[in-house]
Amino acid sequence: MTATTQSYANHRRVFPLYHLFALPVLLAHVVVTLVGAVREPRLWTFWMVVVAVGLVAAVVANRASTLIVQNRVIGLEMRLRLATVLPVELCQRIPELDIKQLVGLRYAGDAEVTGLVERCLRGELTTADAVKRAVRQWRPDYVRA
Repeated sequence: MTATTQSYANHRRVFPLYHLFALPVLLAHVVVTLVGAVREPRLWTFWMVVVAVGLVAAVVANRASTLIVQNRVIGLEMRLRLATVLPVELCQRIPELDIKQLVGLRYAGDAEVTGLVERCLRGELTTADAVKRAVRQWRPDYVRA
């Protein structure tokens, strides 16, 4: 847990190993190898640019895969939570909620989740960001990937 109270303004997570080290180093490597390929245009130097770009692509794909799996787990968590919190007539409409809406609803407290679900189903809140902005009583999540 963190000492700072989580809110919409500070809920995004910076993963230092990825955001502050691996990705900047690999992007710098692309620039360095590209400069080297321009200065010494040989097959080998251009191949090193391709490999450098491939490394960046692999690291970004790995991060994207992690976030996709995380969102699927949140979708499952939220469907289970909503089934216990919502009135029966809304429980039947849980399958109509988009994964983006479920991710946004993750941050809503039990007291306001029913109203937010109704707004989602009416089409007022269509993105995770829109749902998160509508949350008034933030339910923190300190274990996001």
